[in-house]
Amino acid sequence: MQYLLPFTSQHCRQLVTPREGETKLAQTVLTHDESAVLKETLAKAKLKGARFAIFGIGEDIGPRANLGRGGATDAFEAAMAQFLNLQSNRFFDGKSCLVLGQIKTDDLQLSEEAATQSLRANVEQLDTRVIEIAEQVMQAGLEPIVIGGGHNNAYGLLMAAKQSHNKKVAAVNLDPHSDFRPREGRHSGNGFSYAAASEALGYYHVLGMHELKNSEETLEQLSSFGGGWHTLQSIWIRREMSLTSALEEIVTKLNNSQLPVALELDLDAITNMPSSASTAAGIPLLDALHYVYTVARHTPCAYLHLAEAAPSCHVAGLQAGYRETGQSISELIYAYIQGREQSQQLN
Repeated sequence: MQYLLPFTSQHCRQLVTPREGETKLAQTVLTHDESAVLKETLAKAKLKGARFAIFGIGEDIGPRANLGRGGATDAFEAAMAQFLNLQSNRFFDGKSCLVLGQIKTDDLQLSEEAATQSLRANVEQLDTRVIEIAEQVMQAGLEPIVIGGGHNNAYGLLMAAKQSHNKKVAAVNLDPHSDFRPREGRHSGNGFSYAAASEALGYYHVLGMHELKNSEETLEQLSSFGGGWHTLQSIWIRREMSLTSALEEIVTKLNNSQLPVALELDLDAITNMPSSASTAAGIPLLDALHYVYTVARHTPCAYLHLAEAAPSCHVAGLQAGYRETGQSISELIYAYIQGREQSQQLN
């Protein structure tokens, strides 16, 4: 079954109004037309010089299966509406990007009254789709930039990276929650613990972890695995360490693992970002951008995963949520691309 809903050249044209003397990213990025086979689209994009493949996973069954709130369904549309309206110029011309589309999730979405176990069963079905699509992208030699959806999708992405690279993966995650909860059925809070149990995860570090938003059982489980963390309180409140020092330490550990790196970011980490579990005590967007750029530049990244953005959860309504999440995700995408391109120049 075809599990990818293509993002076509027509979708690009619908997002922008051309202006004389300007070229927008929508006019330069590559797309996946409906009649094309995914494998062929990926191969052609690679031949044309593409390095990144952007796709979405618009679902909130993972957060709801974790007894959280919904809303993480529209981030891809919000992001593309902003990202593709940015200028194509000397800093970035967009030609290295393939915008693929979204993984099909409509048939897995359940009503608000759905039982927790039903939601968790559907998350397992989604896992297989994420693995299938992400693995094809990676095997084609492209780096996925994935816009969620819940953080449950980290599991599928890590499994795909393991299978594509034939080795375990080292992950770093900017997140108030470690998402290393017990394996009680699949949901957004245990993608990394399931990946560890499946031997896809070789090393794991959490940046910005909130000291009181992780159960003792979860902390013990993460410690037993050998995972590390820097807490929100230690860097941004008590100022025991600078963000620069923390990132230097994280980069060193990731590189010492000699494994491909999964770069994860939960939008919940950013102050007042519309998301599945938004927080007033978060980090500035600029620090999140610096985190993405630094890890992308200094480690062998396999992919970028931006999870949990929920435009409909904005206090001022959906339109404001679309604008804020779309702009924020667009800047995060660009930070990753800058870091990866400069990493290539360094090597």
